[in-house]
Amino acid sequence: MRFVDIGQQLRAYRLESGLRAEEIAARLGVSRAALYRYEKGEVIKLDTIRRLAELLKISPLSLLGIGVEYFSRPVAFLERVRQVEEQADQILFVGGALCYQTATDAFDGAVTEAWTEAADAATDRAQARALTEQALGLLAARRKQHQQRRPTIIGILSEAAMARMLQDGIAPGLNLPPRTRARCRAAAIAEAESIANLMESVPIGVQLGLSTGPDLAAGFAVMRGRERAHVVGSPFAPDTAPGTGLGVAMITAADEAIAVHQRVAEAAWRDALKGAAAAARVRDLVRTAPTAE
Repeated sequence: MRFVDIGQQLRAYRLESGLRAEEIAARLGVSRAALYRYEKGEVIKLDTIRRLAELLKISPLSLLGIGVEYFSRPVAFLERVRQVEEQADQILFVGGALCYQTATDAFDGAVTEAWTEAADAATDRAQARALTEQALGLLAARRKQHQQRRPTIIGILSEAAMARMLQDGIAPGLNLPPRTRARCRAAAIAEAESIANLMESVPIGVQLGLSTGPDLAAGFAVMRGRERAHVVGSPFAPDTAPGTGLGVAMITAADEAIAVHQRVAEAAWRDALKGAAAAARVRDLVRTAPTAE
């Protein structure tokens, strides 16, 4: 057993459960400090794993990293994705309007403003702000981690999803003041222009293509590290506000799942527009997008 991996999954499933660390520790009969040590990779007994699984309402196999991991809370999913990305040397991304690893500061700024304003308008403002700050902290950690590791990125973006992003702006669906929504649309335009530039210039370690066919029902990523690979599938876009996403994300290291998703990704890459042709199509979308005023 890899106790570090078990600890990482324990933290993600704790966030998924919605229980506070002290609640879980009390029910388990250990101190909160002991629980945090488990999350950091301290040796943990099989009986403790079984009891933790019961508390978290999951299979013990899930804590052992066997089978499929499921997440319905965007914050828990963000934490688990951060953990998987920490070991990834290559990220193959299919679907969606953008790949978070190549997103700009304008995207992060729009997300921060939109999520914070939505949290301030929530009925339980304190809880919403705490959840928002936690999610923003995870995005910042992912950004820093990516800048340090610089994995190879291959992304096949969806033309349909990009058109929706330009229409609605960053963080769609949130009830935001008109001025903030306009800034989110402006950020979406800036993001699309940055994507076009990346497609055209093809910087080292980044390749982006554009799928112009039928839109994927849900995007996915294949993340490969030295020791293992994972498939990450999610209905949550990178700008999905914490507490608002409705759906179930999944992560698995099963060989069959990786092989199937890899084949789909390779086919999507083969058929996608690339280079100057892809950049030109994205710029056409920008030109026909609603104005941000």
